[in-house]
Amino acid sequence: MLDRLKTILSNSLSDPEIDIEGESVPVRIKRNPRARRISMRADAVKREIRITMPNYTPTNVALDFVAKKREWIAARLQSAPDAVPIRPGSEIAVEGEAHSIEWREDWPRTIRCGEGMIRLGGPESSVEARILRWLKAEARRIYDKEIRHYCEKAGEPLPRLSLGDPRSRWGSCSSRGTISLSWRLIMAPAHVRRSVIAHEVAHMRHMDHSTAFYGWLDTLYEGDRKAADRWLKMHGTGLQRVGR
Repeated sequence: MLDRLKTILSNSLSDPEIDIEGESVPVRIKRNPRARRISMRADAVKREIRITMPNYTPTNVALDFVAKKREWIAARLQSAPDAVPIRPGSEIAVEGEAHSIEWREDWPRTIRCGEGMIRLGGPESSVEARILRWLKAEARRIYDKEIRHYCEKAGEPLPRLSLGDPRSRWGSCSSRGTISLSWRLIMAPAHVRRSVIAHEVAHMRHMDHSTAFYGWLDTLYEGDRKAADRWLKMHGTGLQRVGR
């Protein structure tokens, strides 16, 4: 079995593939001069495996590593919930609360959100695009306000906000004064979103994950950050599947 997997993996020099229970899953290999060991991530949303390894590690070593983790990869890929479409009759979360999408062509095009519903009119063909724009606008509005809150509490200058849709992290803080956040956090409960935002503001003082960093984060964030982290580990993949 191991030799067969290595053959499959070696078929392409750029993006080899592995057969996982009948599905051909691409393996993205990235060499990083700062890496000290091989690390692997199975992305259940993008249906791919990502390997990061030191420059000096032979490719065959990485292929062996993937082959030996085949059962774990299969379990990880199977853990992804079904994609959640954004269309009339479907349901998505806004700040942790489920909202059904209600649409009638003769209703106003402006999106109204409340009482567990997202209501809108206009062309049905543009429902998904308009709801996504609205979600991202809501995310920017709320993130701006909460970044300002934590920066004032921390005594830090207000950074630039970059909104994106990353796969490997929910937020980041650059040394150049930019906080990047996933727009999808607007679907998570407020305490989870605020934990991520407080985390990135804390990095404006400590650009690491040292004891001092976590002590400062606990000073800034008013909730249980470990509970927020657990929520994201349990439900984060579900947020990534919305609109896919």
